[in-house]
Amino acid sequence: MLNGLNAVLATIPSPDRGVWYLGPLPIRAYALCIIAGIIVAIWWGERRWVARGGIKGEVTDIAVWAVPFGLVGGRLYHVITDNQKYFGPGKDPLAALEIWNGGLGIWGAIALGGVGAWIACRRRGIPLPALADALAPGIVVAQAIGRLGNYFNQELYGGDTTLPWGLEIYRRVTPEGREDALAGVAIDHTPIQVVHPAFLYELLWNLGVALLIVWADRKFRLGHGRVFALYVAGYTAGRFWIELMRTDEATLVFGTRVNVFVSAVVFLGAVAYFVIARSRGGREDVAALRSTAEPVEAAEGEAPAKADVVEASDEGAEKKNSPESVKPE
Repeated sequence: MLNGLNAVLATIPSPDRGVWYLGPLPIRAYALCIIAGIIVAIWWGERRWVARGGIKGEVTDIAVWAVPFGLVGGRLYHVITDNQKYFGPGKDPLAALEIWNGGLGIWGAIALGGVGAWIACRRRGIPLPALADALAPGIVVAQAIGRLGNYFNQELYGGDTTLPWGLEIYRRVTPEGREDALAGVAIDHTPIQVVHPAFLYELLWNLGVALLIVWADRKFRLGHGRVFALYVAGYTAGRFWIELMRTDEATLVFGTRVNVFVSAVVFLGAVAYFVIARSRGGREDVAALRSTAEPVEAAEGEAPAKADVVEASDEGAEKKNSPESVKPE
């Protein structure tokens, strides 16, 4: 009996709920974690971008495009790869729009978020690979923070385990007595399962990837998208083995979870890019790249780009200040 008590005390309890109500307004832990991750990614990305020669505020401006695109892409990937949850006999297709109930695929989020970032970068004359390098550590930390949302939702876990860090899973019910793992509340804290906390494994792995790419970036002064490629390779390497241990419902290809194959393919692509891009040299000068870039459109009343500013030499200082050198806007 003592050994059984020690085993229970050593396990990780789950939260009794993932949703709280402020009057009629639901406050969802999953959504709060996603928002917190986005804030951290923008804040850290802004600091790294400025340190690389960018202008303060540009990351926030680009996030206005990238974040909505990323949320749509993440949801689309989830709905496509887990379509059995929303389509078929007895299913509600409209539930595919209920993003607050969880379900964002990182592959779709990064892919479509990258499209949004590319559009914003084109408009401002910013090189996307350089920006991606600045954002990479913040993105993977944001993913780690987002995994806490899975903890509150009692999702993303593996098989049964007797390890001391096993995660307790509770039966959650609504006030009407209906079982609901997301919107319900655990009244009885006797676990119905003790499982591998796959969400925690990925959270810790992501933090390790963040440390790795920050270290590599500082030591080798990586550029031309290689920091981002290293992030993608590191993340997918971890996602590969974590997917193999997950037991929740998923789309299978040849009896294996689809994300196992996606992880392998994206990993190989990231490694190939990391190696090939080495020929482009070390970290690029963002200011110099900006000076040669031509924005697709400039905002009305915006200051002229650096490419339009004549840098006066000692010999031409007088010419710069002369009336002839002043051109009307």
